[in-house]
Amino acid sequence: MTPSITDTLHRVQLIRKAVLFACILGAVAFAAVTQSLGGETDFHQGLEFAGLGAIAICIVGRAWCSLYIGGRKKAEIVDMGPYSISRNPLYVFSFFGAFGIGAQTGSLAIAVAFVVIAWLVFRATVQREEVWLAATFGETYTAYVGRTPRFWPKFSQWRDRETLEVQPVFFLRTIKDGLVFLLAVPIFEGIEHLQDIGWLQTLIHLP
Repeated sequence: MTPSITDTLHRVQLIRKAVLFACILGAVAFAAVTQSLGGETDFHQGLEFAGLGAIAICIVGRAWCSLYIGGRKKAEIVDMGPYSISRNPLYVFSFFGAFGIGAQTGSLAIAVAFVVIAWLVFRATVQREEVWLAATFGETYTAYVGRTPRFWPKFSQWRDRETLEVQPVFFLRTIKDGLVFLLAVPIFEGIEHLQDIGWLQTLIHLP
């Protein structure tokens, strides 16, 4: 039996999560044998702090997006609020989260690498989602694509409405999912501690 477009989209989302999880595990393993140049420098500490700020932006931004898209993604084209300036603002905020996670290693190179990996994974996911959206919503979606960029926001396109009908379950679920990003803090701090006491050997130093 040939899978429907909806089934294919669901499978794509599962693959996206699996790939991201595998990348995170790989990054943790890589971080266990790397260390930022100079060790605990002011830059190292500042990057970790900036990363925390990026994670906060990610959590708040994703929750904000869920107020608009929660429960509506498969029913209509949402083109208000953050979705009026970017077709995938939730993923854009996830890029901040990816940078924040990588920044907890104290290495700018790893932080940037996290963003690149996230972009590659989300780009592949979005391409599949766009096939489903085009098939489902036709000209309405085509017009939306014509005026709204895929990722980078076009702020001059901002449109909003005075009231929103919100489904709290989607908002709370997005908050819960976003809090997972904060696990990067104890994980990478723990790795740094194990390196300091000699339980993990540093093989590579990165800027």
